Amino acid sequence: MTPADLSRCVVRAVRCAVEDGELSGEGAVPQRVVVERTRPGGVGEYATPVAFQIAKSAGRRPAEVADVLARRLAGEPGIERVEITGAGFLNFVLTRISAVQVVGAVRAGYPLRGLAADVAVSGELRARLVRQAVARIGAVQGLPSLPYIQNIAPVAQRDGDVVARYGAGAAAWAVLTVPARETPVFPDTLLLQGEASEFFRVRYAHDRACALVRNAARLGFHPEAGEVDAPALLRVLADHPLVLEAAAHHRAPERLARHLVELADALLDFQYRVLPQGDEKPSAAHRARLALAEAAGTVLAGGLSLLGIDAPTRL
Repeated sequence: MTPADLSRCVVRAVRCAVEDGELSGEGAVPQRVVVERTRPGGVGEYATPVAFQIAKSAGRRPAEVADVLARRLAGEPGIERVEITGAGFLNFVLTRISAVQVVGAVRAGYPLRGLAADVAVSGELRARLVRQAVARIGAVQGLPSLPYIQNIAPVAQRDGDVVARYGAGAAAWAVLTVPARETPVFPDTLLLQGEASEFFRVRYAHDRACALVRNAARLGFHPEAGEVDAPALLRVLADHPLVLEAAAHHRAPERLARHLVELADALLDFQYRVLPQGDEKPSAAHRARLALAEAAGTVLAGGLSLLGIDAPTRL
């Protein structure tokens, strides 16, 4: 089970509980449920506050709603454990994520499906970039009419000066990596072509994914989904749909930007295991690793596009 599957599974559990009379009120069934990674020190891998979301409609305390849902979800394939914490938070541990599932989901097009064109908005640079990014992220989540964001902190420098000094892509990265109400900063690392620059690492990781596919083709093999021992990269890729949902729900493109950095770092660590070394012949393992690297590159390209930043295939 992937985290995105878990979100749908929780919605289904609520619906079944209402249909079976354990919870009352059709209004208690949400269209979607936000599932996010637990914070450091938390219980389990993923958590959802859905019990608080539906408690009023169901006429029950959140803890009672959580107990009903926990009993239903405990027997679902792919869920290893369900625990209730606090006043009604549901916490989950999932069984091992399948690389085939993750690669298949990326190939189905979820990072790019419904990618919106730029939205025509007025205002200074920061306001335009934030509102356009939020509109794009909302569109791929089926939410084309998100409420207008107010109180967006402007940049300290003049718009033209910022773009002229850092370039359009780096300027966009700087203003979209902090919450809208915080004033962005423009560190000198934005101009670096090295690991100290998060902006460079994200775009470079996409470049490396493209290079791996090109080099594999020269060696005579192509990506083919299969199981891969790459827990860090698999986890970050599997989280991507949840990150997009949370970014749309909170109107927070900085969540997507942070996720892209995490994905880029995981891919850059993994890249050295993809291609055969020395006299080694390409095998099914190499094809599966290549498919995973290609999927990561696809997600990086899609994420950068949602932020309005280009993803070059060669840097």
